Amino acid sequence: MFDSKAFLKTLTALPGVYRMLDERGQVLYVGKARNLKQRVSSYFRENHASAKTRSLVSRIHAIEVTVTHTEVEALILESTLIKQLQPRYNILLRDDKGYPYIHASSGDFPRLSLHRGAKRVPGRYFGPYPNANAVRDTLDLLQKVFRLRSCEDSFFRGRTRPCLQYQIKRCTAPCVGLVDQAGYQRQLRDAVLFLEGRSGQVIDDLAQRMDVLAAELKFEEAALCRDQIVELRQIQQRQHVEGENGDLDVVACAVREGAACVQAFIFRDGRLLGNRAFFPALPEGEAAGVILSAFLAQYYLNKVIPTEVLLSHEPVESEWLAQALQQRAGRKVALTVHPRGERAHWLEMAQRNAEQALAAHCASRAGMRRRLDELREALGLDRDLARLECFDISHTGGEATVAACVVFDAEGARKSDYRRYNIEGIAPGDDYAAMRQALTRRYTRLRDEQGPLPDILFVDGGKGQLTQAREILEELLVTGVMAVGIAKGPERKPGLETLYLEENRPVRLPADSAALHLVQQIRDEAHRFAITGHRQRRARARTLSALDDIAGIGPQRRQALLRQFGGLKPLAQAGVEDLSQVDGISHELAQRIYDAFHGEA
Repeated sequence: MFDSKAFLKTLTALPGVYRMLDERGQVLYVGKARNLKQRVSSYFRENHASAKTRSLVSRIHAIEVTVTHTEVEALILESTLIKQLQPRYNILLRDDKGYPYIHASSGDFPRLSLHRGAKRVPGRYFGPYPNANAVRDTLDLLQKVFRLRSCEDSFFRGRTRPCLQYQIKRCTAPCVGLVDQAGYQRQLRDAVLFLEGRSGQVIDDLAQRMDVLAAELKFEEAALCRDQIVELRQIQQRQHVEGENGDLDVVACAVREGAACVQAFIFRDGRLLGNRAFFPALPEGEAAGVILSAFLAQYYLNKVIPTEVLLSHEPVESEWLAQALQQRAGRKVALTVHPRGERAHWLEMAQRNAEQALAAHCASRAGMRRRLDELREALGLDRDLARLECFDISHTGGEATVAACVVFDAEGARKSDYRRYNIEGIAPGDDYAAMRQALTRRYTRLRDEQGPLPDILFVDGGKGQLTQAREILEELLVTGVMAVGIAKGPERKPGLETLYLEENRPVRLPADSAALHLVQQIRDEAHRFAITGHRQRRARARTLSALDDIAGIGPQRRQALLRQFGGLKPLAQAGVEDLSQVDGISHELAQRIYDAFHGEA
């Protein structure tokens, strides 16, 4: 048992972060405090009203403390640790992917593209956008109005004639010199002004340009400016938000049946870029203000912070939170709870969206819980099912074998826990050995790291694959996991599957069984995830081997060939004379390349 009295005697009263650990050393909870001694001692008082706090305190075996210089540093460190450690008793924001941006590359003729991740590539970034669809829609508009290129640099450098994008009036073909650098940069400038929210200035500039071109009797170019003005005015009507001219996020929270939804609407430069719903994992009994405080601290840990955030509820310790956001942004950040006028309308809409999304989420979660209960009854288990895993193997004649593991819980598919394994060192096509290797790697790591084990381990296959699963679990001394094989029915028809349980006992579930539908969903998801990974690995292997197997082709020559022809497919279609035009490729080497792609000796 944890000796709280002895620990509190030596605990400092300075600000900092505390981590509560269980008997295995796993972090249960991460918290911040202005006064560590005062905050931590509050957990060990008698008669806690919160069931969550009573449960947490009963599991504490150690507490680790990090002292910080300021309260704001403590909040920032707490957010970072929660994101890294994912403690069980904290409110967790499941946000695995960063927001996408529009990237304008550097160079004489920059390309516009979707970008996600670290901003290491030179150029300008616009956003963030709430999802990839919002970026693609905006890029589609930019291509239609400003006719900027979107092709890869390798494709751009290898063109000798305009591509289809030029033919359908979505590019001005700078690759073959149909627009000069000054003209292209003017198009880019207009697009940048539009992305910055200054579409009115773009329209004014286009109108002046149209008048000048018309006076010079350049009617076709003047007509193009006119069409751009019409398109921009239509876009402006759809996207402009009355009363807004800066960066603003609208964040609303709804709580229901032990679940929560946080809805975020994103405004940048006076335009609504879209919205996104989040469903944070949270302990029972948390209020909306507590959820919003935890959400904002984690959400803005690695994202652009706007000048103002409208909130549906007052977050706990809002002054502290505002100071942390201001320190991170390097400027003032306003947290507004009771806006008026047009802003109140947007907050009301965000709240309504949060409630509707949460209602749909709870209905989906209830359906998942019902299917889990039916599966438990069908398999004769006496405990609730919390976690399911399924493995599948994919290859083409033994080539590029990939094993996939998918994970489902009471929320449905838990994609952040999916894993793929590249299988090596086995006989081609040996599915049993592939399954054995994947299971060994998976459960050795879970055992060593004391990670969460599934209640049921499904393997896509019959008795042979199931035998491999049981042997691996026994060898690794993994207990409490039920292994189940999923054998396809006659002619692989859905609804005719057979489940093999302990001692290879077959079980057939009715075709309309919710339990069988859940098993089919998990099996199909594992198959999809495995075959996607296999195709990616096979494509990479074939792309590299097609050139790497040719004597005289090293990394530099391979890169030069791919850059010159814009990819492997046009390279494979090139003739000997075309190949020999590339720097470093002699006529003899060009012949070997041609022969390699055309099956010649």
